[in-house]
Amino acid sequence: MELLFLGTGAGIPAKTRNVTSIALKLLEERRSVWLFDCGEATQHQILHTSIKPGKIEKIFITHLHGDHVYGLPGLVSSRSFQGGESCLTVYGPKGIKAFLETALEATGTHLTYPLVIEEIEEGTVFEDDQFIVTAKRVVHGIPAFGYRVEEKDVQGALDAEALKEIGISPGPVYQKLKNGETVTLEDGRTVNGADFIGPPKKGRIIAISGDTRKCENVKVLAEHADVLVHEATFAGGDRELAGDYYHSTTEQAAETAREAGAEKLILTHISARYQGESVNELINEAKEIFPNSTAAYDFYEYEVKRR
Repeated sequence: MELLFLGTGAGIPAKTRNVTSIALKLLEERRSVWLFDCGEATQHQILHTSIKPGKIEKIFITHLHGDHVYGLPGLVSSRSFQGGESCLTVYGPKGIKAFLETALEATGTHLTYPLVIEEIEEGTVFEDDQFIVTAKRVVHGIPAFGYRVEEKDVQGALDAEALKEIGISPGPVYQKLKNGETVTLEDGRTVNGADFIGPPKKGRIIAISGDTRKCENVKVLAEHADVLVHEATFAGGDRELAGDYYHSTTEQAAETAREAGAEKLILTHISARYQGESVNELINEAKEIFPNSTAAYDFYEYEVKRR
């Protein structure tokens, strides 16, 4: 499970930062990629990575401001020419369906794969046997959501060495034991698979704030998260300005990470006014409140390891 930041800037593209898009690479877990937001030129950014558009399974949109959605029609269209055959599901606030369908219809775009567009409300927006994705409203100038991606706990490993010690060789019986079944061996012994399975591996949690003022719902989304990705459009001294524009400061992002008990904070959606050394100042502001903080840059990659 890896986060790859395709765009980390706020508002408009800059020379060093494209507008917002984050890829969650789940190649080992489900051989797919999820995107969070899809700002202008996201597909251009993807060209500089190993991501294959055909592997993009889901796109979660936080809100409908242009710097978060203008790249969506182009990427959805191009996916047809880049090996995309599997279903693509787009999640987002009310209006995402009209926006995307209108763009595709007006341009005469024909897709070679099924496209599903789901307009979301607060609560669980996706769940299967591996993951659950929850959305909560955040405080922005238009309806906006943050997301919590929670990996479900993984069953512990089968202790093969212990089985070998009691004379059970590898074979089909191992699969039955791994499933927790009770097996009767040829010599008459009965073995309970549950006795040879290690403790479950705790699932990982990622929280993504989207664009927002500091708010309680982001803290809820980030509770005990392995990583919180939080917008930090402004420096710590600009709280009033951040509030006026429905954004957050570095310090507010760090406060949220601390209050939520998160493990790691990654700042993104950084204004173009901060370049070079001034970005390090933003990081230092956050670290004074939440030491395990950093700021993303375009193509920054972070592996979310199990604790």
